[in-house]
Amino acid sequence: MTRKYNIIIIFSFLFFFSNEFEIFAKSINNETNINNRTREISQNIRCLVCQNQSIDESNSELAKDLKILIREKLIVGVSNEEIYGYLRERYGDYILLKPPLNLNTILLWFLPFIVLIFGSILIFKIIKSNQK
Repeated sequence: MTRKYNIIIIFSFLFFFSNEFEIFAKSINNETNINNRTREISQNIRCLVCQNQSIDESNSELAKDLKILIREKLIVGVSNEEIYGYLRERYGDYILLKPPLNLNTILLWFLPFIVLIFGSILIFKIIKSNQK
Protein backbone atom coordinates (compact mmCIF):
# COMPACT_ATOMS: atom_id res chain seq x y z
CA MET A 1 0.00 0.00 0.00
CA THR A 2 2.75 2.47 0.83
CA ARG A 3 4.47 1.68 -2.44
CA LYS A 4 1.35 2.77 -4.30
CA TYR A 5 1.33 6.08 -2.42
CA ASN A 6 5.03 6.61 -3.11
CA ILE A 7 4.44 6.20 -6.83
CA ILE A 8 1.52 8.63 -6.71
CA ILE A 9 3.64 11.18 -4.82
CA ILE A 10 6.52 10.82 -7.28
CA PHE A 11 4.25 11.25 -10.30
CA SER A 12 2.48 14.25 -8.81
CA PHE A 13 5.85 15.79 -7.95
CA LEU A 14 7.03 15.26 -11.54
CA PHE A 15 3.76 16.61 -12.92
CA PHE A 16 3.78 19.81 -10.87
CA PHE A 17 7.51 20.58 -11.17
CA SER A 18 8.23 19.43 -14.72
CA ASN A 19 8.00 23.00 -16.03
CA GLU A 20 10.63 24.19 -13.53
CA PHE A 21 12.94 21.36 -14.60
CA GLU A 22 12.54 22.41 -18.22
CA ILE A 23 13.34 26.04 -17.37
CA PHE A 24 16.36 24.89 -15.35
CA ALA A 25 17.57 22.69 -18.22
CA LYS A 26 17.17 25.56 -20.70
CA SER A 27 19.13 27.94 -18.44
CA ILE A 28 21.95 25.39 -18.11
CA ASN A 29 21.98 24.93 -21.88
CA ASN A 30 22.04 28.72 -22.40
CA GLU A 31 24.85 29.10 -19.86
CA THR A 32 26.89 26.41 -21.63
CA ASN A 33 26.26 28.10 -24.97
CA ILE A 34 27.44 31.47 -23.62
CA ASN A 35 30.53 29.88 -22.08
CA ASN A 36 31.40 28.17 -25.38
CA ARG A 37 30.90 31.36 -27.40
CA THR A 38 32.94 33.40 -24.88
CA ARG A 39 35.78 30.88 -25.14
CA GLU A 40 35.60 30.83 -28.95
CA ILE A 41 35.82 34.62 -29.18
CA SER A 42 38.53 34.79 -26.50
CA GLN A 43 40.71 32.42 -28.50
CA ASN A 44 40.64 34.82 -31.48
CA ILE A 45 41.38 38.02 -29.55
CA ARG A 46 44.99 39.07 -28.93
CA CYS A 47 46.04 40.06 -25.43
CA LEU A 48 47.49 43.56 -25.75
CA VAL A 49 49.67 43.06 -22.67
CA CYS A 50 51.14 39.64 -23.49
CA GLN A 51 53.29 38.75 -26.46
CA ASN A 52 51.19 37.16 -29.21
CA GLN A 53 48.91 35.34 -26.80
CA SER A 54 45.11 35.14 -26.88
CA ILE A 55 43.09 36.51 -23.98
CA ASP A 56 41.89 32.95 -23.42
CA GLU A 57 45.46 31.89 -22.57
CA SER A 58 46.45 35.08 -20.74
CA ASN A 59 46.16 35.79 -17.03
CA SER A 60 46.63 39.56 -17.32
CA GLU A 61 44.06 41.93 -15.85
CA LEU A 62 43.23 43.34 -19.28
CA ALA A 63 42.53 39.85 -20.62
CA LYS A 64 40.25 39.10 -17.66
CA ASP A 65 38.40 42.39 -18.20
CA LEU A 66 37.97 41.69 -21.91
CA LYS A 67 36.60 38.19 -21.20
CA ILE A 68 34.09 39.68 -18.75
CA LEU A 69 33.12 42.32 -21.35
CA ILE A 70 32.63 39.65 -24.03
CA ARG A 71 30.54 37.51 -21.67
CA GLU A 72 28.33 40.45 -20.68
CA LYS A 73 27.73 41.37 -24.31
CA LEU A 74 26.81 37.75 -25.13
CA ILE A 75 24.35 37.61 -22.23
CA VAL A 76 22.64 40.75 -23.57
CA GLY A 77 22.34 39.05 -26.97
CA VAL A 78 25.06 40.70 -29.05
CA SER A 79 26.32 38.59 -31.96
CA ASN A 80 29.92 37.41 -32.33
CA GLU A 81 30.49 39.69 -35.33
CA GLU A 82 29.26 42.71 -33.40
CA ILE A 83 31.67 41.91 -30.57
CA TYR A 84 34.58 41.58 -33.01
CA GLY A 85 33.51 44.87 -34.61
CA TYR A 86 33.34 46.60 -31.23
CA LEU A 87 36.81 45.39 -30.25
CA ARG A 88 38.28 46.31 -33.66
CA GLU A 89 36.75 49.77 -33.43
CA ARG A 90 38.17 50.26 -29.97
CA TYR A 91 41.63 48.67 -30.35
CA GLY A 92 42.18 48.40 -34.12
CA ASP A 93 42.78 45.33 -36.27
CA TYR A 94 45.78 44.38 -34.12
CA ILE A 95 43.39 43.03 -31.46
CA LEU A 96 42.51 40.11 -33.74
CA LEU A 97 44.94 37.19 -33.79
CA LYS A 98 44.13 36.78 -37.50
CA PRO A 99 43.66 40.32 -38.79
CA PRO A 100 41.78 40.76 -42.08
CA LEU A 101 43.68 41.56 -45.26
CA ASN A 102 43.07 45.22 -46.07
CA LEU A 103 45.10 48.33 -46.81
CA ASN A 104 45.91 48.93 -43.14
CA THR A 105 47.10 45.36 -42.47
CA ILE A 106 48.83 44.56 -45.74
CA LEU A 107 52.20 45.18 -44.09
CA LEU A 108 51.37 42.72 -41.29
CA TRP A 109 50.61 40.00 -43.83
CA PHE A 110 53.41 40.51 -46.34
CA LEU A 111 56.31 41.97 -44.32
CA PRO A 112 57.69 38.53 -43.32
CA PHE A 113 57.81 37.47 -46.98
CA ILE A 114 59.41 40.74 -48.05
CA VAL A 115 62.07 40.41 -45.34
CA LEU A 116 62.69 36.79 -46.37
CA ILE A 117 63.12 37.72 -50.05
CA PHE A 118 65.41 40.70 -49.39
CA GLY A 119 67.38 38.70 -46.81
CA SER A 120 67.87 35.87 -49.29
CA ILE A 121 69.01 38.31 -51.99
CA LEU A 122 71.42 39.96 -49.54
CA ILE A 123 72.87 36.61 -48.43
CA PHE A 124 73.22 35.50 -52.06
CA LYS A 125 75.07 38.73 -52.96
CA ILE A 126 77.40 38.42 -49.96
CA ILE A 127 78.23 34.80 -50.82
CA LYS A 128 78.78 35.70 -54.48
CA SER A 129 81.09 38.64 -53.64
CA ASN A 130 83.15 36.47 -51.24
CA GLN A 131 83.72 33.86 -53.96
CA LYS A 132 85.50 36.37 -56.24
